[in-house]
Amino acid sequence: MFTGIITDVGTVTELDQQGDLRARIKTDYDTAGIDIGASIASDGVCLTVIALGDDWYDVQISAETVSKTNLDSWAVGKRVNLERALKVGDELGGHIVSGHVDGVADVVAVKDEGDSTRVTLKAPEDLARFIAPKGSVALNGTSLTVNDVDGRDFGINFIPHTKEVTTWGDVSVGDRVNLEIDTLARYVARLNEMA
Repeated sequence: MFTGIITDVGTVTELDQQGDLRARIKTDYDTAGIDIGASIASDGVCLTVIALGDDWYDVQISAETVSKTNLDSWAVGKRVNLERALKVGDELGGHIVSGHVDGVADVVAVKDEGDSTRVTLKAPEDLARFIAPKGSVALNGTSLTVNDVDGRDFGINFIPHTKEVTTWGDVSVGDRVNLEIDTLARYVARLNEMA
């Protein structure tokens, strides 16, 4: 489990297709405190650490994960949002995030509003019903509040702090973004289907 509060921005330094995709991610985390088998959300995708170095870790990514996320667009040099798994007693500053991406949303508009940036995204048709104004979503692993919804389109505002400590300062129209809907929204929808 994660909170959607990004604690590092890593860089993809190696990619190797060996049946599954293997990626090396450079990080500022103290890798001495990371165990082999640990889960680290990388752009919102829960990935398992399979090797470690002084300032990097490797993950193995299945074809299934690549097909359901934006990891097919990863390239050497790409910056990625990172979050270590939640520990008992940690502050829950965002919302409960599983790291299991539901689909990919497309950035359709980016507009500065004062010091903040308003980003409009288009959700996949099958996920749009789970997104509500003032509800939570995780986008590339970042816990965010939805401002408004218009059909499949939904808007998010990014304050300067978020743009500085995540990859959201680099957002542009056409970007494909990992989307995880709020777990509570998923269960409410399921309960309504059964009623």
